[in-house]
Amino acid sequence: MDRRHLSTGLLLAVTAAVSFGVSGPFVKPLLDSGWSPVAAVTLRALVGGLLLAPLALVALRGDLRPLWRARRRVASMALVGVAGTQGFYFAAIERIPVGTAILLEYAAPLLLVAVAWATTRRRPATSVLVGSVVAAGGLVLVVSPAGGGALDPVGVLLGLAAMVCCAGWFVLAAQSSEGLPPVAAASAALLAAAVLLGVVGLTGLLPFTASTADVVVLGAVVPWWQPVLVIGLVATAVAYASSITAGALLGARLASFLGLLEVVAAAAWAWVLLGERLSAPQLIGGLVLVAGIAAVMRERAAAPVAPAVGTAPVAS
Repeated sequence: MDRRHLSTGLLLAVTAAVSFGVSGPFVKPLLDSGWSPVAAVTLRALVGGLLLAPLALVALRGDLRPLWRARRRVASMALVGVAGTQGFYFAAIERIPVGTAILLEYAAPLLLVAVAWATTRRRPATSVLVGSVVAAGGLVLVVSPAGGGALDPVGVLLGLAAMVCCAGWFVLAAQSSEGLPPVAAASAALLAAAVLLGVVGLTGLLPFTASTADVVVLGAVVPWWQPVLVIGLVATAVAYASSITAGALLGARLASFLGLLEVVAAAAWAWVLLGERLSAPQLIGGLVLVAGIAAVMRERAAAPVAPAVGTAPVAS
């Protein structure tokens, strides 16, 4: 693989993970003040999509034809990658512990490895198999899922649905762009997802409530729109645009494994911003997870040539 493409893709994937991870300290105050998860995600997608829209128009040079040609991919990204992943995850955490739901969702890279193995009938490289097992072990240590009791089977199924949608996001991000710039794909997918989630909220399928009351963020009382702006800009606009570009450069498999860093980033942001203590198992788990990703990268780094942005093979 061309080192320049690999380095750029890695930088963007890490940027996406760190950006996604920052959402926790800013979303939690909204939820505590009366916002429902679906309402918060809907506004997050709307704000992120609107912030990216001017950049998308510049990248498109005012020509919307690439957007029309890629309409099916964009619609799938909105339905599966944004609305589906978020909707199933939040529905899952109403029935099972958060740690368990995260563990299920972020098993997406393992699903991609299994699907590639089944569809191609070729055993993945040893480094990929070893890296998958190691990364899964690290993820368990970082998340520390609750145990000791029976799990709600419906909640588990919802968590698995979130995993499938998460895997689908990485596959769609790695598909041919059909001439659509990543920033335009991100903006369109987020805006479409905001509409879909808004419809879900209006139908009453999931609770949809919001509040304009001030919230406490990082120890300070601020207007509700300030954390929304941070979430929309950093954890949505930057995160999704970076994730799509990284997926195009790295392929679905490697991008999905690097996406596991979001869990580590979320724990680190909670430590830095909220003072939440990181346990020794979590610290060890973070290192183990990175080691697993490094093992998977060995196989990807051996690939002959990196394709142009937007043409990376889905199974890579």
